[in-house]
Amino acid sequence: MKDIYIADLAAFDEGKPFDGFFLVLAKQQRSTKTNKPYLNLILGDKTGQLEGRVWEPGDPRIAKDFERGDVVKARGSASRFDDRLQMKIDQLRKAAPGEVDKADLLPSTTYDVATLWRQLLSFVDSLANPDLKLLLSTLLADPALAQAYREAPAAKQLHHAWLGGLLEHVVSLLTLADRVAPSYPLLDRDLLLTGVILHDIGKVRELSWEIGFEYTVEGVLLGHIQMGVALVEKTIDSLPNFPPKLKLLVLHMILSHHGKLEFGSPKLPMIPEAIVLNFLDDLDAKMQAVAGEFDKCAREGKGPDELTGKVWALDQRQLLNTKRWLGEDSK
Repeated sequence: MKDIYIADLAAFDEGKPFDGFFLVLAKQQRSTKTNKPYLNLILGDKTGQLEGRVWEPGDPRIAKDFERGDVVKARGSASRFDDRLQMKIDQLRKAAPGEVDKADLLPSTTYDVATLWRQLLSFVDSLANPDLKLLLSTLLADPALAQAYREAPAAKQLHHAWLGGLLEHVVSLLTLADRVAPSYPLLDRDLLLTGVILHDIGKVRELSWEIGFEYTVEGVLLGHIQMGVALVEKTIDSLPNFPPKLKLLVLHMILSHHGKLEFGSPKLPMIPEAIVLNFLDDLDAKMQAVAGEFDKCAREGKGPDELTGKVWALDQRQLLNTKRWLGEDSK
């Protein structure tokens, strides 16, 4: 386990030295206004990222053999510039193999992935429609796809942006959908749950998570909606006698789950199950964003009467943690 994380540095006195292991997310040679060269780095771990600057790149204590994607051990001090945390790096070397667990370097779900995966498979087993059950079982039986589904973040940064985030998000949606479906008899529960499991499946190929969270070239050019539709359609076409009408509905669920054309959906939701999927997807993403902002306030030591900063994912609004404000939460 790492001795110090980026989230810990906010409480550090400026100028106080520290050592830490970090993942190099970016490395760039730059120059000051006086044309003096320096090295600009973006360093990350599972709690966040910060900018690091090497003002003396020729110093023998600064390794030359590291690149983006490497794990390094850096010694330096923290300071703030324009209210952003930065690190002045005095020493830096590549970490030796096994010297640090990479799980400490990328944000990860706090839930047990094996348990989440069993929960997802139990929802699949609960389906009464044999064609939808076969479709999902066939997809999830692919070892490479299943592994990626367990590891992938749900987004690069907006919500559930951590290892296992996609699976965590989907299991949360399955739980919500299973509770909502009985309240509306017009809903086909099996179709709704299938849409939940498949709506973001393209993200296993849209995103990469080896060096931070980035978009693949394919992801940038096509996007997860088109990629998900292609993957699911190919699988359906490999299954004998899959009902054409059911295929159309499944693909519509994927195509429309963002809800609005301006949000990237090629089609608006036009069936009850797609409408519910869109609202639940949006609800789960927004509530995770709210929880993340409240956690951030707690780490920063804000009092219960203080609102959050403006939250980009929620139309730049500030938020009040009602439980803390009413004294119902010890955080």
